[in-house]
Amino acid sequence: MTALLTLDGLTKAYPGVIANDDVSFAIGGAEIHALLGENGAGKSTLVKMIYGLVKPDRGHMQMNGAAYAPTDPRAARADGVAMVFQHFSLFDALDVAENVALGMENPPKRGQLAARIREVSTEYGLPLDPSRIVGDLSAGERQRVEIIRCLLQDPKLLIMDEPTSVLTPQEVEILFATLRKLRAEGTSILYISHKLEEIRALCDTATVLRLGKVVGCCDPRERSAGELAELMVGTKLTPPARAAGELGETVLELRDLTLPPAHAFGTTLREVSLSVRTGEVLGIGGVAGNGQDELLAALSGEVSAPAGTIWLKGRDIARSGPVQRRAEGLLTAPEERLGHAAAPDMSLTENALLTGTVREGLARRGFLDWAGARDFAGRIIDRFDVRTPGPHVAARALSGGNLQKFVIGREILQRPDVLVVNQPTWGVDAAAAAAIRQALLDLAEQGAAVVVISQDLDELMEISDRFAALNGGRLGAPRPARGLGMEEIGLMMGGAHDMEVAHAGS
Repeated sequence: MTALLTLDGLTKAYPGVIANDDVSFAIGGAEIHALLGENGAGKSTLVKMIYGLVKPDRGHMQMNGAAYAPTDPRAARADGVAMVFQHFSLFDALDVAENVALGMENPPKRGQLAARIREVSTEYGLPLDPSRIVGDLSAGERQRVEIIRCLLQDPKLLIMDEPTSVLTPQEVEILFATLRKLRAEGTSILYISHKLEEIRALCDTATVLRLGKVVGCCDPRERSAGELAELMVGTKLTPPARAAGELGETVLELRDLTLPPAHAFGTTLREVSLSVRTGEVLGIGGVAGNGQDELLAALSGEVSAPAGTIWLKGRDIARSGPVQRRAEGLLTAPEERLGHAAAPDMSLTENALLTGTVREGLARRGFLDWAGARDFAGRIIDRFDVRTPGPHVAARALSGGNLQKFVIGREILQRPDVLVVNQPTWGVDAAAAAAIRQALLDLAEQGAAVVVISQDLDELMEISDRFAALNGGRLGAPRPARGLGMEEIGLMMGGAHDMEVAHAGS
């Protein structure tokens, strides 16, 4: 196979860490090439060098045999490299065509662009209406906007970072069909994902990074997901497990919670009812944008709920704020880790202090206990294997997966009575995901009630005692997770509430 892009000895160091250490491999023409590695293995830095966002300290690249050294993303795009980022870069208040135009160097007139969007999106099985407001789109449709914006540039190499993290199983199949069509037409794809079964189903080649170095290159179709994971982490992985135990009394209960959205593009919660018992893990699944953020905000106290709708240990807490709820044992971890769960420019010590002040006793007589806060941050780093030089480092300096481990660890180590987490393993590697899931199971085994909101159905089936689906702001009746099939889950996620209620009452 003729190489499209060749990397030779790429090296990039930052204070205290070598992100990429003499990385060399080639991406073939018309191939889907997976880039695998733990959080902090150097994947993000590497693709930033390919896309012109970071300049390597040493090494060089070649595109089709010619020197390739983009000084910025515009130069990379001019050479045929496009990238779909894990975090969408779209403006909610603008329509699809306006968002696409913003990503183009010389966009055509509005009418011509709209026609091209319809033509290309239909051709690749990702139909889009150019006039729809992006804020009204589902997560899957938003990703289509990002992809079509790239495809209109006719790329030679398309980089995709965690492209299926917000998609339903059906949307994943549509995306894969699109990527296979692109490969058949001669486009190469560099595909980054922690979902190893997807890698095995889609990719032709996989390059594995560990601690910034290439440790292997293989055909993922000839390896099991377990073998790929062990190659990534350098050790054997143990799947999460929990000893069977009796569930206790109800500790958290919602009764017909109805709340309007906090912003114009949010989702109204409609008569949401649920109960969770001590020792139980309740999994809540759904496609992004169906009320997950609103539900967590209502439970955390960031949004005030009507009296008599939220009960903790038999007490009405609907009008209590976040600090009071934390003091009483209800802790939460939101989906957006950078900016919501953690302040980007604050150190890990300061971020530990933000939510741990009350339960960790980090304030005395009006003075903050900075030594105690540093100790707490250090315990989080050690217990959850957060890859960072130390607690003095700013949150934004961590890779996404390492920051996720810090955020989840910060809440678990505060010994909650109830922990509600949204997307606990979003963007983390297989080893870290297994560790986080095991920590949640251990917390439940110790007597806490755990609510896991996630779009990862495999995750929910692995750790949940009961499963409920959130659709359009409505929560279906919970069902025992054991024995649930994907077809049933798909129906529940599609809003088959009548069926669920009938089943629950039978």
